[in-house]
Amino acid sequence: MIIYNVTVKVDHDAHDDWFDWMKNIHIPDVMNTKLFTENRMCRLLTVDESDGITYAIQYGCKDMATLEKYQREFAAELQRDHTERYKGKFVAFRTLMEVVA
Repeated sequence: MIIYNVTVKVDHDAHDDWFDWMKNIHIPDVMNTKLFTENRMCRLLTVDESDGITYAIQYGCKDMATLEKYQREFAAELQRDHTERYKGKFVAFRTLMEVVA
């Protein structure tokens, strides 16, 4: 299994709207691609929250070919929606992990 991890730090003043939008719009939109089998949203602990709250949003898919299809066909539009809505209110980076045990 491949885990596509998106780590986002969101400003305090945008947090509540961002959190609701992620749970009710963005994550369901990603899952509606039918390429991921699971997801979870985790809040990072023991990090400095003076300039925002940090989350790791994780999506699981069966293999790299599936992830590449997501990136090729869906990622740009979904990321653009997020960026346009919260421009200047967040920082994000993405990582890939493989479940090995």
